[in-house]
Amino acid sequence: MTQILALDIAGNPFRWLDVERAIYYVASGKVAWETGDDELIFHGGYQRSGERSTLSLRPVIALAKSEAMIRHRQPLPLNHDNSLLFRRDRGLCAYCGERIDRRHATRDHVLPRARGGKDVWMNVVVACSGCNMRKACRTPDEAGMPLLYVPYEPCRFEHFILTGRNILADQMLYLAARLPAHSRLV
Repeated sequence: MTQILALDIAGNPFRWLDVERAIYYVASGKVAWETGDDELIFHGGYQRSGERSTLSLRPVIALAKSEAMIRHRQPLPLNHDNSLLFRRDRGLCAYCGERIDRRHATRDHVLPRARGGKDVWMNVVVACSGCNMRKACRTPDEAGMPLLYVPYEPCRFEHFILTGRNILADQMLYLAARLPAHSRLV
């Protein structure tokens, strides 16, 4: 299913829209600008003259009057099924470096929750179940298991790449061009 990338007026990702919602924004004049080489054409009903109405839509649209979106921006969520974390860490165990099947990946808290660690991007990494059990309720230093990479919070552009389904080429180009140099998605 095709999704349209909706941006705020400043060009920051706001949300993935289904095509019907994006068409509503275009038809009601709520799109400030759009970008992308690929143009999606949608056909509507027939006019009295027999001519069929059409509407074109680009894969990336900026919503007009979106200043309120900027004010109400939420922190990037860390989902419960670990799929975003798994994608951020490229499916590699932070301790042994082995590639992990997603079904066997676990979320490890660098500073264990039992010792005051928070369940936030900066304190979690992907670990294989063996390493997670071996580390137990200790810090990496205490367990003698140094981290192979440092956890970080994805920026909005990374987050939209991680959460998008069936991302179109124009959407990926837009998002990837704005990734920070430290991103693991580069």
